[in-house]
Amino acid sequence: MSLTANELQTYLSALVTGDLKLSTMIWGPPGVGKSSVVAQVAARHGLDFVDVRLSQLAPTDLRGLPVPEADGQGGGVSRWYPPEFLPRGGQGVLFLDEVNMAPPTMQGMAQQLILDRRVGSYELPDGWFVWAAGNRKEDRASVFDMPAPLANRFLHLTVRPDFDSWRAYALAHGLHEHVIAFLTFRPELLWRLDPQQPAWPSPRAWEMAARLHRAGLDATPAIGDAAGAEFSAFVRLYEQLPDLGTVLEGRGAGLRLPDEPSVRYAAVVGLAARAKSADEAHHAFTWLADNAGPEWLQLYVATLVSKFQAIGQLADLAELVGRDERLATLVQGTLELTEGM
Repeated sequence: MSLTANELQTYLSALVTGDLKLSTMIWGPPGVGKSSVVAQVAARHGLDFVDVRLSQLAPTDLRGLPVPEADGQGGGVSRWYPPEFLPRGGQGVLFLDEVNMAPPTMQGMAQQLILDRRVGSYELPDGWFVWAAGNRKEDRASVFDMPAPLANRFLHLTVRPDFDSWRAYALAHGLHEHVIAFLTFRPELLWRLDPQQPAWPSPRAWEMAARLHRAGLDATPAIGDAAGAEFSAFVRLYEQLPDLGTVLEGRGAGLRLPDEPSVRYAAVVGLAARAKSADEAHHAFTWLADNAGPEWLQLYVATLVSKFQAIGQLADLAELVGRDERLATLVQGTLELTEGM
């Protein structure tokens, strides 16, 4: 079952809401956000989150160490003392990351925990979900085959790179508008594996690139030479933009939108990313309505709706709908498209 990051979040949330303690395996290419989605679902439902990297453990790290105990009659037994990172109570998600990068002996040890919710003398508390994640062979990851008995006891979900899901995440977390605008212009560069290079574009890499760019550093070490060169050229286009702050204040009557498509992408996404209120959002919309065609208005509204939904600013979105019939139509269309996905 192939899902976007947003769809994966919805599916996992439904498992939590339905209290379905079904072991779940999430497949996907590296850097697509598998572990981030799981952590977000746990936080949304108030669950504890324990991230265990199986590829970094030995079997005794999971089962625990044998400790002799005297029985008071001259004999004794060995008891297994489980590791401190395994939960003892409460409710949460035990997330076994990189499960198929672990060698077969480690996967065999994890199998008992996944299938029987216990390992050695340790038993997982009832309030915990067991979810796992791994990369696929076609992504050039160094993985081992998953044993058939283990695979057959999992639900299997595959997450794929998706720009709309990433844009909502980026807007909600305040990633630099230059990165959001660039990937709106070049969404095919959201994820592009290059096995010949150590750095290449992925959702995780673009988040690192946004942090580097905000600090005034070159983003190339995060996303690679080719994507880095394109991004740098795009950023230079911002020098051609009209004063977006003036537009958001409603004083953009004398300003014109450049004809170059890449500059238009930068301006439209920049306006949506910077708008902090219904007033500013409406000023930008009316300015774009006078300076650009319907396709640019649709892009602006789609970005704006995604942002306001992501940051919980729904009151401003509702106010916008009542201000302008043209804007209301575009907002409604965007919301219907989103709900139908």
